[in-house]
Formats: sequence, structure tokens, C-alpha cells
Amino acid sequence: MIAVYLILLIPFSGSVILALQNDPDRSRRYNTGFNALSLFCSIWLAVEVLLKGPLLSSGKQFYIDSFNVYLVVLTAFVGLTTALFSGAYMQHEWEAGKITPRRLRFYYSAYQAFMFTMFLVLTTNNMGLLWVAMEGATLATVLLVSLYRTPEAVEAAWKYFILCGVGIAQALFGTILLYFAAEQVEGIRPDEALLWTTLHENAALLNPGVMSIAFVFLLIGYGTKMGLVPLHNWLPDAHSEGPTPMSAILSGLLLNDALYAVVRSKMLVDQSLASHLPGYLMMGFGLLSFLVAALLLHHQKDIKRLFSYSSIEHMGLMTFAFGIGTPWAVFAGLFHMTTHSLTKSAIFVTVGHASQLAGTQRIDKIRGLINTQPAVGWGLLIGTLAIAGFPPFGVFASEFLVLIATMRDYPWLTPLLLIGIGIAFAGLFRHLQPMVFGPLPEGRQAIQANMTPVVLHLLLVLWLGISLPFFLGNWFNQATQLIAGSLPL
Repeated sequence: MIAVYLILLIPFSGSVILALQNDPDRSRRYNTGFNALSLFCSIWLAVEVLLKGPLLSSGKQFYIDSFNVYLVVLTAFVGLTTALFSGAYMQHEWEAGKITPRRLRFYYSAYQAFMFTMFLVLTTNNMGLLWVAMEGATLATVLLVSLYRTPEAVEAAWKYFILCGVGIAQALFGTILLYFAAEQVEGIRPDEALLWTTLHENAALLNPGVMSIAFVFLLIGYGTKMGLVPLHNWLPDAHSEGPTPMSAILSGLLLNDALYAVVRSKMLVDQSLASHLPGYLMMGFGLLSFLVAALLLHHQKDIKRLFSYSSIEHMGLMTFAFGIGTPWAVFAGLFHMTTHSLTKSAIFVTVGHASQLAGTQRIDKIRGLINTQPAVGWGLLIGTLAIAGFPPFGVFASEFLVLIATMRDYPWLTPLLLIGIGIAFAGLFRHLQPMVFGPLPEGRQAIQANMTPVVLHLLLVLWLGISLPFFLGNWFNQATQLIAGSLPL
């Protein structure tokens, strides 16, 4: 378990060190270095789980299994590649006078604080500590949203804080109900009543009525963090007003962690209830979010808001898949979490460079990227093709598996998914075509752009679409068996 402690210690220490660091160049290098160390430790942890199976710390406060270990590696990887991008991006913002040296120092410190909370969400065995970590992530990202201190940024930060604060309060009440249900079971010690492993072992003995109510509050609370409709209003504003690297980790990491919390909760409630109520709730919220976000893509004027609604659409699809709950659907949901994180974070890197190139985030002002800066233009085009579900990219494969799972168990819902995918495709490409291929604006000059993260992410997504690596497929199979109880046939 040493790797777990290091994964938590590195970003925590990094946040403190970067808060005291005044040299921007050194801060940029340190930020990248801390994330590289976190990735190394996450791979070390994954190898341990692969060789030894699930790991439980001596105090039972940390638990690593096949479900969360791959998300730890994914979080560390996206954190590192986004750190590589954010160095050049934030340097440009500083030189342009958009942020002061003090705010730049705060940005790097908050970045590591956010990574610490994300790792804590994924590794903790305590449902109460999971809630605390999710609240910590909220506070870190609220401060990042308001980094530019413009009226719009402050308003977006307040909306984020209020809506997610209300949502996370619902999750707290759900967590209290979990404790109440566990305390009624003979043999469960009070100090272990919120441990996920203890709850999972005794799930069949927990009061079904209390667990049903608890799940409703947990779904609403953590669903707010996921951006599920109708609790989604904070997400587009947070994306559009905060720095672009924050958008990349918000869509690529925070939304995944909120979904992880919901799925962990569902695993407990499923064993307590004799019905499929948690699954139906997730399917309903997921399908509603998927369809509403697909429609709203057509009405966006800000490029970051456009892709934030795309994130809501895909989170809705993942929630729907986990709600179905069959082995095929769970495998598809896990696969889609991976492909979406890699693709969407790559897209936001290109969106950040495109916005800096045009000097605005307005879609009607971003034109001719292919001619102005071909790397950015091609990155945005290929990234959008991937997120829209074009073969042979991994998003196509994961969405296809969701469709197969739906056709097997709920065939009457398949047309709604196909319609939603078609609407989302049209919404993305009606905006994309003029941005990439439109007329070249006069006097626009190329900028320094770091496209390495984009190339790396899109190559990985292409690889996942062509052939799923054995080790990743093995992790998905083990996690599927843990969540659904059996493997896909």
C-alpha cells in the first residue's frame, strides 16, 4: 500500500510547495514533475493489484480493487498531459496580462490540490471521507473557475459553488443514511459503519427502505457533480469562464470521479433491494441528460460551452449504461469512461489553443484554423470526429457496446440512443466546419502551441478503437465482474 500513500502525499506536498514558489518557470516544471511522479506511483499500484488482487490498508481506510485502480492510472495520466499543456497555456495568459504572478502561483497550487482530492475520492474506503474529498474538489475548482476575476468568472464560480454545494449536501444526507442503515445491523462496529468493504459484505442485511432513500440522495448529490440534467447549469459556465486546462481535467477527471461514487453506492443498494430501482433511476437521469445535451449543442455560441454540453451528453450515456447494470452494459460504461476522458481532454487542449489564436471563445470569431495553424485545426477536427463516435476511434467502439447492451435488454430504447447520437453529431459539425475550414481572418498570427498531449491522447483512443490491450481488457473484465456479478458473454 506504499504506492497509495505516495499517490496522495505527492500532490498534497506539491500543493504546499507550489503555493510558496514565486518563479513561474520553476512552478511549471514542478507541476509537471509532481504529476509524473503520481503517474509512476499509479502504475506501481496497478501492478500490485494485478499481482496480488484487491488491497486493503491496515487501518481499512483505503481500498484498491480492479474498479478504482484503472481510474487512478487514468487520472494520473490525464493530470500529467494536462500539466504539460497548461505550462505553455498559462505562460501565454500571464504574458497577455490576464492573470497576475500571484494568481499564476495559486493556479499551480490549486491544480495539485485538485489532483490530491481526485486521488482521495478514488482510493478511500470510507464513504464519509469520499464525500469530504468530493467537497474538497468542489472548493479547488470553484477557486480555479474564478481565476480571471472577471464579472462573468465570479458569477460562474458562485453558480458552481451554490449548485454543487446544494448537491453535495444531498450526498451528505445520503451518506448519513448509509451510516444509519449500517448501525442497525448487529456486528458492525460504529467506527466501521461507513467503510465500503464493510457495507458491501453486509449489504443484504441493510434496511432496504433506508438504502432506497439513501441512493436517491446520493444520486442527486453526486449527479449534480456529474452535470446530469436538470442539475447541469453550473457546468457550461464553469467551462467557459475558467482556464482551459481546468476544463480538460474537469471533463476528463472530476465527472468520472462523481460517476464512480454513484456506481460504488449502487453496488451497495443493489444487494440490499430486491428491485432494480437504482438502475431505473440512473437510466432515466442518464437518458434525459443524453438527449437534452444533444439538443442544446445546436444553440451554443461559445466553443468551450459547446464541448461542455458534449461532456454532459457522454456522462448521460455512461450513467445510462451503468443503470442497465448487465455485464455488457457495465463493460461498455467502463470503456466509455476511458475513451471519453482521453478524447475530451485532448479536445480542450486544442480548444484552448484555438481560443488564444482567435483572441476569443466565440464560435463565430474562430475561423480558418487549418490555414492559420494546421496542427490546431487538425487536432480539433480529428478530436471532434473521435468524440462524435466515428470509427475506428475508441468512442465508436464504446458507444457501439452501449447500443448492443441496450438492444439486448431494452430494445425499445435503442432508437432514442440512435436519435441522440445523430442530433449530437449534427450539433458538433454544424459549428466545427466553419471554425476549421472557414475563411482565413486577416492579420491572425500563429501562436506557440504544445500539441503533444493531443497527439498522444488521440493515438491512444485510436488504438483502443482498433484493438483493446489485454491488460486493460482484463481490468475491465474484473471490474465488470465486481460491479455486475458476472462477465460479458
